[in-house]
Amino acid sequence: MNYAIVDIETTGGSTKSSKITEIAIYKHDGMKIIDSFDTLVNPEMPIPEFISRLTGIHDDMVENAPKFYEIAKQIIEFTEDCIFVAHNVGFDYGIIRHEFKLLGYDYRKAHLCTVRASRYVIPDHESYSLGKLTKALGIQLIGRHRAKGDAEATAHLFTLLHTTDSKGLQTFIQEEINPKILHPNLDLETLEEIPNKPGIYKFYNDTNQLIYIGKSKHIKKRIEQHLKNVKTLKGSIMREEIARIEFELTGSELIALLYESELIKIHKPIYNRALRRNNYSYGLFSFEDQAGFIQLYVDKINKTSNLPITTFTTKKEANDYIFQLVDEFQLCQKLVGLEKSSGSCFGYQIKKCHGACVGAETSESYNLRIQALINQLTFDDDNLFLVENGRDKREKSVVWIENGSYRGFGFVPYFALKQPHRNWLRFIDMHPEDKDARTILRYYTRKNVELLKIPYNG
Repeated sequence: MNYAIVDIETTGGSTKSSKITEIAIYKHDGMKIIDSFDTLVNPEMPIPEFISRLTGIHDDMVENAPKFYEIAKQIIEFTEDCIFVAHNVGFDYGIIRHEFKLLGYDYRKAHLCTVRASRYVIPDHESYSLGKLTKALGIQLIGRHRAKGDAEATAHLFTLLHTTDSKGLQTFIQEEINPKILHPNLDLETLEEIPNKPGIYKFYNDTNQLIYIGKSKHIKKRIEQHLKNVKTLKGSIMREEIARIEFELTGSELIALLYESELIKIHKPIYNRALRRNNYSYGLFSFEDQAGFIQLYVDKINKTSNLPITTFTTKKEANDYIFQLVDEFQLCQKLVGLEKSSGSCFGYQIKKCHGACVGAETSESYNLRIQALINQLTFDDDNLFLVENGRDKREKSVVWIENGSYRGFGFVPYFALKQPHRNWLRFIDMHPEDKDARTILRYYTRKNVELLKIPYNG
C-alpha cells in the first residue's frame, strides 16, 4: 500500500474561496519516501499580504507558475492507488477536491489525518501542531509554512507512526463513498452540503417511497456510513436503493431521538422494520416487598408492560450503574439485586449499608433514599422544559414536560428566552407521548446530567 503525503499553501479563506499557491506530494511506501512532486501554483487571484508574510509566497513568484488545471492530470496520476495523507487532512483534501470540482472532476480518495493518528499512536504530547510535534520528536522541518518543507516533515512523521503501530494507523483511514455502487439518481453534491449537526434524515427510493428514517448527533457522518456500508447484506441492499435524501436539523440529540421514534411509527419505512433493533433493551424497575422495603431490579424491557425508572443498552451498563447508586445512596446490595446471600450484604460488613438486609434499618428510613433516587431519575409529576442548543446560535431547543408527560418540542428564539416561560409554549409543536418517548426521555436525562431543566408553573 502506498501513501501520498500532501501539503499545500493557499490564498487563505474557506475551502470554497481559497486557491492553491503551492503543492508538494511525497509518495511513501509505509517505510520511506519513494518519490516526490512539488510546484508553485498560479492561484489566478491576488495573494493577501498577510498570507505572503506567513508563507513567503507573493504574486511575483507565482505569476509564471502553472495554473491548477495544468497540473491536475499529474496530481491524479501521481496519487493513483495511494491513500491521501496530510497533517489536518480535512483542509488539504477539501481544498484539492474543490479545485478538481471546479474542473468538473470528482477527486475522491481514502484519506488519513496524521494529527488524529498521532494522538493515538504517540499520545501525551503537549501539542500536535506540525511545528511543535516534529520539534518534540526530533524531526527536522526546513521551510515551515512552505508546502515542500511541511510535506517532507509530515512524511518523516508518517514513517514514525507507521513503524510504531502500523495496525493502529490503519484504523484512521477514512474510506470515501464510491459513486459506482450508489443509485445513479443520488446527488452527491447535495450530500456534501449536509451539515454535521444533530438531526434526522430520510432515505427515498426512485419511486419516492420513504424507505428509511434515522437520526444522529452528526447526520452527515452517519449518512456517509450508510452509503459506505459493505459489511451487511441488508445495509448494502438499502444503500443501492437510495435515490434521494432529506434531512431536518433538531439542535439537540434528544429531539432527534424523540422525532425519529415518532416518524418511524407514522411512516413504517421498510428498512426500519428490516434493520430494527431495540437500543434500550434493559430497564431498572422497583417493587415493594413483604417487609415494606422498595427493592430495585434489572429486567428486559420487552418482558413487562411496566414503565422502567430508567433504561440501559446492555445488562452490564445496568449493573455498573446500580453499583454507582449503591455508593451514592448507601443502598443494600441485596435489595438492588446484586447479592443473593442469606445473611447480611457485603456493604453492611464494611459499613456502607445501614442494615436493611438484617433488620438494622427500618423500611421507612431506607425507602426515603430509594424514593430520592427515583425522583432524581424520573419526573412523574414535574412541569418543566428541557433546554439544549438550537439548530443555530439564534435559538435554543426545548422539550416540554407537563405533569410528567412528554408534550412536544420546539425552538425558542433568543429574544423570547427571557420572557415568562408561558410565552415559550407558542414555539412548541405538540407531539404524541408513548412508552418509547418516555423510555428515551428517562435514558437521556440519566446519561446527560448537565441537561438544563427549567421548572414551569404555568
